[in-house]
Amino acid sequence: MTPTLPAAGTAAAAALCLGDDALVLSHRLGEWAGHAPVLEEEVALANIALDLLGQARVLLSLVGDEDELAYLREERAFTNVQLVEQPNGDFAHTIARQLYFSTYQRLLYGQLAAGDGALAPLAAKAVKEVAYHQDHAEQWTLRLGDGTELSHERTQRACDALWRFTGELFQPVEGLGVDPEALRADWLASVTDVLRRATVDVPQGPQSGAWTAGAGRQGLHTEPFGRMIAEMQHLHRSHPGASW
Repeated sequence: MTPTLPAAGTAAAAALCLGDDALVLSHRLGEWAGHAPVLEEEVALANIALDLLGQARVLLSLVGDEDELAYLREERAFTNVQLVEQPNGDFAHTIARQLYFSTYQRLLYGQLAAGDGALAPLAAKAVKEVAYHQDHAEQWTLRLGDGTELSHERTQRACDALWRFTGELFQPVEGLGVDPEALRADWLASVTDVLRRATVDVPQGPQSGAWTAGAGRQGLHTEPFGRMIAEMQHLHRSHPGASW
């Protein structure tokens, strides 16, 4: 049975957007299990994935049944930004994606925690987790960007490739009650500082289409997302109603 989705513009619809962001990125990071470059990073990425999964469960539970929302929706019913669904690529690619998203998420949760909306309690707890996620991404960006010639090249390539997906982070989300332009300015300042310290050139803005927002919030996703969702939902759909 396809779960009922909240009406657009409501607080529940906003919670669904944030829940989908966290759920999808959690799954992407979980794909590193058994493949991380060193054991310590295996644990670190798994912990970040679990933090995001915990956030997703709380957010989706505000909308409906969390399992149904995660496993029984079709691709077009997911409202996550396209950035989080991008494949892991090499380790530099994963770190660039994490830098962009965790910086946004920390600023977003900071704004939500300062308010009195329904998401304020979650945001107040989650912002502490996300601060660690951002620090982890920053430290690796500095290490890779200002490391060997190869690590610098891969970091630059990853930052350039993912930059065009960042514009969608600042599309207004009705029912969320945050200032997207303030988020954009703070995000750009923070990310620019990290990249410059990492000796990575900051990708260019509108000239390269960098700020052209995607349409993930409207249910339009990139090609790799369909394969990821099929894998994520396979077990649940293969054994409907099963308990473990």
